[in-house]
Amino acid sequence: MKIIDFKNASCKHCYKCVRSCSVKAIRVKNAQAQIMKEYCILCGKCLEVCPQNAKTFVSDLERVKYYIRSGEKVVVSIAPSYLGIMDYVTPGQVVDGLLKLGFTAVRETAEGAALVTQEYAKILSEGQMINVITTCCPSVNDLIEKYYPSLVRFMAPVVSPMVAHGRLIKKLYGQNTKVVFLGPCVAKKEEAEEDERTEGAIDAVIHFGELKEWMQSENIVLSECENRPMANPDPKINRLYPVSRGVIQSVMLSRNASGQSGITESQDGQSGGYRHMFVDGIENCRELLEAMETGEIQKCFVEMNMCEGGCIKGPATTKMEFSRYRARFNIEDQVEYAPVEALDVPADVVMAKKFYSRKENDHMPTEEEIQEILKATGKYNKDQELNCGACGYTSCREKAIAVFQGKAELDMCLPHTYEQAQSMSNLVLEATPNMILIIGHDLRIGEFNAKAEKVFKVSRQEALERYIYEFMDASLFEDIFKTHQSIQRRKMELEPYGMTVLTSVIYMEDQDSLLTIIQDITAEEKELEHQYQLKMKTVEAAQMVIDKQMMVAQEIAGLLGETTAETKATLNQLKRSMLEDDGR
Repeated sequence: MKIIDFKNASCKHCYKCVRSCSVKAIRVKNAQAQIMKEYCILCGKCLEVCPQNAKTFVSDLERVKYYIRSGEKVVVSIAPSYLGIMDYVTPGQVVDGLLKLGFTAVRETAEGAALVTQEYAKILSEGQMINVITTCCPSVNDLIEKYYPSLVRFMAPVVSPMVAHGRLIKKLYGQNTKVVFLGPCVAKKEEAEEDERTEGAIDAVIHFGELKEWMQSENIVLSECENRPMANPDPKINRLYPVSRGVIQSVMLSRNASGQSGITESQDGQSGGYRHMFVDGIENCRELLEAMETGEIQKCFVEMNMCEGGCIKGPATTKMEFSRYRARFNIEDQVEYAPVEALDVPADVVMAKKFYSRKENDHMPTEEEIQEILKATGKYNKDQELNCGACGYTSCREKAIAVFQGKAELDMCLPHTYEQAQSMSNLVLEATPNMILIIGHDLRIGEFNAKAEKVFKVSRQEALERYIYEFMDASLFEDIFKTHQSIQRRKMELEPYGMTVLTSVIYMEDQDSLLTIIQDITAEEKELEHQYQLKMKTVEAAQMVIDKQMMVAQEIAGLLGETTAETKATLNQLKRSMLEDDGR
């Protein structure tokens, strides 16, 4: 199942998502971006940066509505970040709004966080792990399992608050209960629906943006709702999980209150032999993980969040307008800085989770294969490897490796593509037998090809500083700028140059410029005139022959007339003579 989907028609191959993806989990194929699930850590960064909104969060909202319509028992597990995100007067109005949508009950995920807090406190008290990395953030978990598998041994073997809460709810309300997680996170959907280790704990995931739209469609205004209590006890300090250092504060307060091993937090940020560290943002997380790989970090309890500032501003809230800092204040205002009394976790609510390597073993190209790919993009030496990062990869070599692995395409190299296009453009301009000019709105010349240089006897460099009216009548261009109506193949005379031309002028709206193509047809016109003169001479000769033949015919006709008359007279005379001799 897809978690993040793409609208191919909207993807404009700008590669912004590739540039923003720290782990390069986005493949470009046929100029379209595709998420490679086996590499993706679901940090949601591509959702945030896409300028075309071509990437979308695959929604479970219709499934949730179906559960409710079908009469299922549906309980909400709502992340405590709602305290900083939702528009309410009192938090209980959010509860009332959700109940009006048809949910059976509303409970805070912080209730599950309290269970996780207890597990973390035990791990720190035992002190057996070299380092302890919190495993509340599924995106961080993906990052370590897929890219830093040697550090899996440092991951606290505990489920996330969401999973713990889902299992607790099903224990309290029955295993057939549908549990819907409501929060700001994209990666929670994978953890809920695709991780076999946590399968069945959560039945659907929706985010706060979806909830807001749903309530608007049902005409539910939170500020007008009643103030109703959560179905769970006050989770107190565990509501701080979404904000930076919230996990650390919850665990330390819990440890101090329980007096585990008699250890309290010291002024230098240590307790139980572990130094405390909060890290957020993917690059900061990776930097720390790399330091752990080298052994530089020892005996640290690390709260690690993929999102900067914690879960408050998760990727599923990017379209919701609110201040991360104001949201933090709102959450802190609703927190009682006191530990939750030790909870009796039902025996069948499993809190343990085993983490393992999910690293992909990519086939790497040889040096010769890398060089062949680099040459295919015009990089024959080190100086030509610009490493500009426009394609999304930090270096030309990294991109060449991605091409070899089928994750990238050759034409993603924008400088090379530009050079090719420029080269082709120059070739067309130089090789065409026509004059090509680009004329700006002020009638200044913006392009002037080799043929134009030859005809107008002006260099391109000089022409680009001059105006079209210095070379020919500009009235045609002025009219087209006024009407925006292009013309095609209009015959014109360039008398100063002794030329007859066909002129096409295309108005380019985006540039507010005119593309002018002038075809010299002087030779063709002369040839046509020559052929016309030949035809006229032939016609004249034919007419002379006709006239002469008519004269001859007339002369012959005259002679025939005279001869016929004489013959007739002679024959009549002969006839009379013969009759007289006969005597009759």
